[in-house]
Amino acid sequence: MRRTALLVSATLLTGLLPFAVAGPASGADDPAPVPVDNFEGEIPFANPPAEGIFTWGSDTDDPPTLELAARGDAPQGEKVLSGTYDISGYGGFTHDFAFDKPAHDWSARKGIRFWWDGRNNGKKVNFELKDGGANGEASELWTTSFTDDWTGWKQLEIPFTDFTYRTDYQPVGGIDQVLGLTEMWGYALTLPVGGADQFAMDGVELYGKADQALRANVVTDAAVYPVEEGRSAAVKITVATTGSAPIDEPVIVAYETAGGTGESGKDYTPVKGELTFPAGTASGTSRTVTVATLRDKAGENAETVPLKLTVTGAKAPAENPQVVIDAHGLPYLDAKLPVKKRVADLLSRMSLAEKAGQMTQAERGALTTPGDIAAYDLGSLLSGGGSTPTPNTPEAWAKMIDGFQLRAQATRFQIPLIYGVDAVHGHNNLVGATIMPHNIGIGATRDPQVAYEAGKVTAAEVRATGIPWDFAPCLCVTRDERWGRTYESFGEDPALVESMETVIQGLQGAPSGKDLKRNDKVLATAKHFVADGGTEYGSSTTGTYTIDQGITKVTRQELEAVHLAPYQDAVDRGVGTVMPSYSSLDILGDSEGPVKMHADAAMINGVLKDRMGFDGFVISDWQAIDQIPGDYASDVRTSINAGLDMIMVPYAYKDFHKTLTDEVTAGRISGKRIDDAVSRILTQKFKLGLFEKPYADTSGASAIGSAKHRAVAREAAAESQVLLKNAGGVLPLKKSQKVYVAGSNADDIGNQAGGWTITWQGSSGKITDGTTILEGMRKAGSAVTYSKDASAPTDGHDVGVVVVGETPYAEGVGDVGNGNDLAFSAADRAAVDKVCGAMKCAVLIVSGRPQLVGDQLGDIDALVASWLPGTEGDGVADVLYGKRAFTGQLPLTWPRSEAQLPINVGDSSYDPQFPYGWGLTTLTSVPGGGTSALKALAVAAALAEKAGSETAGRAIVTKARLLVQQKMGQTITAASAKPFADADHLLLTGRYGQAVAKLTAAYRAV
Repeated sequence: MRRTALLVSATLLTGLLPFAVAGPASGADDPAPVPVDNFEGEIPFANPPAEGIFTWGSDTDDPPTLELAARGDAPQGEKVLSGTYDISGYGGFTHDFAFDKPAHDWSARKGIRFWWDGRNNGKKVNFELKDGGANGEASELWTTSFTDDWTGWKQLEIPFTDFTYRTDYQPVGGIDQVLGLTEMWGYALTLPVGGADQFAMDGVELYGKADQALRANVVTDAAVYPVEEGRSAAVKITVATTGSAPIDEPVIVAYETAGGTGESGKDYTPVKGELTFPAGTASGTSRTVTVATLRDKAGENAETVPLKLTVTGAKAPAENPQVVIDAHGLPYLDAKLPVKKRVADLLSRMSLAEKAGQMTQAERGALTTPGDIAAYDLGSLLSGGGSTPTPNTPEAWAKMIDGFQLRAQATRFQIPLIYGVDAVHGHNNLVGATIMPHNIGIGATRDPQVAYEAGKVTAAEVRATGIPWDFAPCLCVTRDERWGRTYESFGEDPALVESMETVIQGLQGAPSGKDLKRNDKVLATAKHFVADGGTEYGSSTTGTYTIDQGITKVTRQELEAVHLAPYQDAVDRGVGTVMPSYSSLDILGDSEGPVKMHADAAMINGVLKDRMGFDGFVISDWQAIDQIPGDYASDVRTSINAGLDMIMVPYAYKDFHKTLTDEVTAGRISGKRIDDAVSRILTQKFKLGLFEKPYADTSGASAIGSAKHRAVAREAAAESQVLLKNAGGVLPLKKSQKVYVAGSNADDIGNQAGGWTITWQGSSGKITDGTTILEGMRKAGSAVTYSKDASAPTDGHDVGVVVVGETPYAEGVGDVGNGNDLAFSAADRAAVDKVCGAMKCAVLIVSGRPQLVGDQLGDIDALVASWLPGTEGDGVADVLYGKRAFTGQLPLTWPRSEAQLPINVGDSSYDPQFPYGWGLTTLTSVPGGGTSALKALAVAAALAEKAGSETAGRAIVTKARLLVQQKMGQTITAASAKPFADADHLLLTGRYGQAVAKLTAAYRAV
């Protein structure tokens, strides 16, 4: 993809300003226009670094065709730039200036204009400038758009003031976020998506004279200035110009304290005056206005003192700054008091509107204005998948969140925001963070310490960017591999899921919550309550999803044993928040039919809060209450009364706030329910220490993506590798061997990280820092030849490694039947056939769920389930080359065919390709001794069980499992597979003697 590509962001585009059409806008004294492109052939079609016009697109079909066409109606000269397009992803064209020449200076001009041959198709075209930086492909991007809603030629004029800084994509992460205009590298246009069409343009030129009122701005260093009572606030007022040139005419700023909740003469000393920035003043020059506050002895709420600014000769700030006299002397501010007393005191002071604000969570990119945080008393913001600051760095995250927290200081009680993010396998929205294996791989390790360490690293990296709340872990028990969320689960066995809940302590620390104030801990979220992993295939009603967000049909006994069990453990571990599932629950035999989980009071109030004793707060999923039957007021009423405490309404925060207050005022939601919800939310905010330290503690930021943290991810990746087959001892590889590597996932960091990586769906390619499997192999081995499609000659190699599998997806987008299946792609299948037909081979499957190997299994010597190992491909190489042994076990049953699905441990009919718990080892010696050894192990297991020794019990059962696996080899039958899988479940539930008995039965069945 070319760096000039415009990745269209709906949120961004809706906020862009329209610009003027040609007319008498240009003044009579304006200088002559400066041509940029006449399209007469003076600018060639050429790629960077040469000057020229070139096309780009998301795939081979998306770049438009271009030509310099002679037209009699050309507005300027004889030719125009014309072309055709049919774009499915994104596509457009760019004019870059030569990289080996100085950038152009456009700062003396008012704007850019061009002629466009209107098609009246109603489609939006994006126009982009390239400002500053090293060259046209490493510059800062500024954008606007126009709608083609006319017919024939029209000259469009775009003042430079209409361009906005792109927040969705910057090739170099942004430079100074100032449209300087003194170092311009060209422009680009992104053409409309969806449907074939054509275009023509002509005469791109700079017009007008830079107007100081348009290019000079007055800004303040902040919008809110919190200050302790009795101290002074210093408001810095700065004049800045586009192009950083000195101002041509004086700029006058009149200021006056007026309005607000503070009382003049009692709470502050009023100020009034005028600042003058004379002609010739350098851009960036500042003056300071000091506002002194007055001390009294009474405890008080926070009080606001707006500073009204009236600007002449420049553009005024978007909003007037306000000084805020901090709340003080009130019990809820006393950190020495018990949390319960602090909550009660604060709650007693709050209005209904303020309480409703605490129950509202908005998406950070959806805020109409940052001032809405205070205007609606918002309690929380979140970043959805891929919603990141620009640049996407730890420093930018912390700065962004601190800016939001500053806004919350302008509220009466200065209740801090709690900011949340989906860090489901590391701080996965942040470029350069340590990305862990997805949960399915963590489950394959069978190592609770690995889960704990993964949570610990994740918490440290998340909190270091100012985020105190993580929407993880997912405690779903996945029962059907066709589910697009399969990889979010630790496995199909509730006992396995429970064993991995050590991740909660890694994230939060002690169950009491005493560690939450630490700068390396975050509030965890158990999701998705309850039975999201049990939805029936074909039951989803969400778009083209087939299983995600569908209906789970279970008996009450199955619900308790399979899906509810992990949540009791999470509550016992002190998990701070719980998120309900989008799905519906249909308990067979209760005659109620399917009930949306966000509306299920019996489960949320009755089971989770009352029976299980959950004392944290319940947060809804993204826009999930909209799926509850009924109108919006009914959605709000039903969800809150069902026990939801905070509602994730990313774009509808204003509507939700009003609707909630209306419902309470009308008596349809009780004040008691509201107080319970707000108390739960405030309790967690106090535990997190946000009232004392609302801003980011970035002292741990240097550890983000560090070698120490990556070592944890590397270990997790290594332990997650499951060796399914190893005929002839192909693995481990030897450093002396010449290895031929092929396959789509061998050298792709995006594919091996999977969905929920940098963006919601994830993507292929070099999307973040890390080591691919191929890179890890090159470091671990000696002679490695790589050919992605296996087109390179295979002669002269000792062994082949083919890395195949899935490309990234998330949630229902990845459902089988929604454009996805469980089969290898044609290219991967061909690579396996070619390599395994030419030499001994090992096939690694990088995927979020089992893939159907089918008739290729016989041609494959070694088969590895690599899952989604994250950014540390070195961990995969470690087991491939024998630096450490394969020890992983299947967290899911590996099916023979899709017709078997769903298939799970404990099923009465069970005949898989590989059973749950299967995992060969490359240890130097595997236990032997046959039935006599199993008898001895059975005795030892019984003693360990009686003594309650988990360490001894696990070791004994593992010996028995390895012994049995050696005999089973590849002759796995239904008779041996079922007791083998049952044994692993028994091990996880502490029944070591029964586990060995089941393994003995499997041994005898071979």
